[in-house]
Amino acid sequence: MPSRPASFPFVALVALILAPGIAHAALAEPPALGPVPVDFVLFGLVLAGVAIFHHHTLRVAVIGLAVIAAFKVLFSPFATGPGLEGLGAHLLHEWVLIANLLLLLMGFALLSRHFEDSLVPAWLPRLLPDDWKGAFILLVIIFVLSSFLDNIAAALIGGSIASVVFRGKVHIGYLAAIVAASNAGGSGSVVGDTTTTMMWIDGVSPLAVFEAYVAASVAMVIFGIPASMQQHRYSPIIAEPSVGVSIDYARVAIVAFILGAAIVANVTVNLHYPWIADNVPFLGLTVWLAILVATPIRAPAWTELRPAFRGAVFLCSLVLCASMMPVHKLPAASWQTALGLGFVSAVFDNIPLTALALKQDGYDWGFLAYAVGFGGSMIWFGSSAGVALCTKFPEGRSVFAWLRAGWHVALAYVIAFFVMLAIVGWHPQLKRHTGLDGPTAPSYVMMEYSPSAAWQARALM
Repeated sequence: MPSRPASFPFVALVALILAPGIAHAALAEPPALGPVPVDFVLFGLVLAGVAIFHHHTLRVAVIGLAVIAAFKVLFSPFATGPGLEGLGAHLLHEWVLIANLLLLLMGFALLSRHFEDSLVPAWLPRLLPDDWKGAFILLVIIFVLSSFLDNIAAALIGGSIASVVFRGKVHIGYLAAIVAASNAGGSGSVVGDTTTTMMWIDGVSPLAVFEAYVAASVAMVIFGIPASMQQHRYSPIIAEPSVGVSIDYARVAIVAFILGAAIVANVTVNLHYPWIADNVPFLGLTVWLAILVATPIRAPAWTELRPAFRGAVFLCSLVLCASMMPVHKLPAASWQTALGLGFVSAVFDNIPLTALALKQDGYDWGFLAYAVGFGGSMIWFGSSAGVALCTKFPEGRSVFAWLRAGWHVALAYVIAFFVMLAIVGWHPQLKRHTGLDGPTAPSYVMMEYSPSAAWQARALM
């Protein structure tokens, strides 16, 4: 009963927006309110609902997905065609991404609990300084981990450590910093983030992506220091580890085994068998296979799956909503466009943004990697790492609290971008599809729109 009023205004607003679309049902063009397609208006209402009704985010996201899907079926063609047939083809196209997200978010939740139960977090205060510098070093550790781990895993491991060393009291500003550190650390590595791996597969040199660390390192300092001071004032780090802490090395080995399997599978498949990555959720399946293999040694805490599943459904709903938007073209490639994409990625899935940029070509790929990788840190649901971490710390599920306490993340994004622009300069490059810099890979043909025809389906050449 208490949850019903919270979702009602959102549904009512959606109904008001849907009404004008009925009059346009027979037109070839998707209906629009002025220059803005109704699709974007609906997506904006979903994001607004998530921001306002932050205690009901799952319900808002699922209702929003259902409304957008129904609207697309009735009035606005999908990229794969109109009506139910287009919806089915669209879901078939997106299922690998969605399955990977579900499997990874749930699998890494179990991995995080394994790490916490190993008691390594309780032992770490022996190494970390006692003041705010201890909190800052923890962020640096997350940054480094994320350069070769998935950013979800890096954020969850960092969250597990923070929960212990700060006595369960983690400031929202520091939560934002954990997410920012995990996203920044993966932005310059072709195995550290899905978007940078996409660039590598499509022929971008790993050295071009590596330049993102110029901005990411500067951002790390800008947001890391004030966030660490926030945390120190809120709840200082434990000075000494608990008496009699005995590390469970079997669980440490399980964590290493799961992460190692994920890294090997990610690099091997993307380097040698990219078609598998397009058709099978291999990374998520690999993580779960490793979890099940290790279960006879130490059983995972299966109770972690329920909150992780809710968080995964929420994120997948937003990703599916974003995938249905009629985004078929970006502004001309420039540093201004790259800067703007960072802000867009805070509310819009960065995978289709990256795919569009790769199709357009001619970016400075280090800038793009930093922008789409780090930009999602500005809002809690802007990246999978943020959604995963807020499953563990539900108090972070408030856009306004996140922006207010994590102000240093947005500031760091902008300042570090311009520092990189001044030091490195904007040097756009055409990606190469063969050569020593990256694996031979397919090029992506993205959907294009014309008022007289439906969107063409994206295909691999």
